[in-house]
Amino acid sequence: MPARAASLPADDVRAPAPGHAPRILITGFGRFPGAPANPSGPLARALARSRRLGVARAEALVLPTLWDEAARFAQTLDRLDPDIVLMVGLAGRRSRVGVETLGRCATGLFPDAGRRRPAARRLAAGGAAPDVIGCAAAGAPLLHALRQAGVPACGSRDAGRYVCNALAYAAYGWARRRGRIAVFIHIPRPHPGRLSAARLETGLEAVLVGLLAQHRAGRLTAAPGR
Repeated sequence: MPARAASLPADDVRAPAPGHAPRILITGFGRFPGAPANPSGPLARALARSRRLGVARAEALVLPTLWDEAARFAQTLDRLDPDIVLMVGLAGRRSRVGVETLGRCATGLFPDAGRRRPAARRLAAGGAAPDVIGCAAAGAPLLHALRQAGVPACGSRDAGRYVCNALAYAAYGWARRRGRIAVFIHIPRPHPGRLSAARLETGLEAVLVGLLAQHRAGRLTAAPGR
């Protein structure tokens, strides 16, 4: 049976009100098994302080890497009501930054930071939940911005089966229901000789500038390819 995918018309992103200062939520994660130090948390905090965001109001949220935290992320978004959501997570085995084009209604067996495993193989119970939800942002310009900043990047159709994917699935569904912008980006572990933390920060600042441009335009276009 083909996967059930959620879709959104290309012009269904909420247009900003005149004089409205965009609200940006930037999330990272804390530690998890195999990653006692997670660079996505400090990176999220640094990005929220970026001077390149202009009048936008940015808030950083470092989430514990817990299945339960991802399950209630839509409620967190309802409470904070951001216009733009940039989620950052660590993919230590990757060599390039990945713009995640899909969130999948699927879990894996890897334990979270509390050593808990999900009870079910699907994130949402019942057959009505879509199997996949597409990224709620135009991805090709984001890939271009990353590469222009000297950051190796690609579009990814597989965010894994861990808490990162669960967060992306929740945020993409919320953003499409509300007409907002949301994207999950996986980063490799920074390395001074390959991809430094400073270079990653510069690249993701460029992503935020691009997301603000999409917000101002009030349009959502195709997700990125590879």
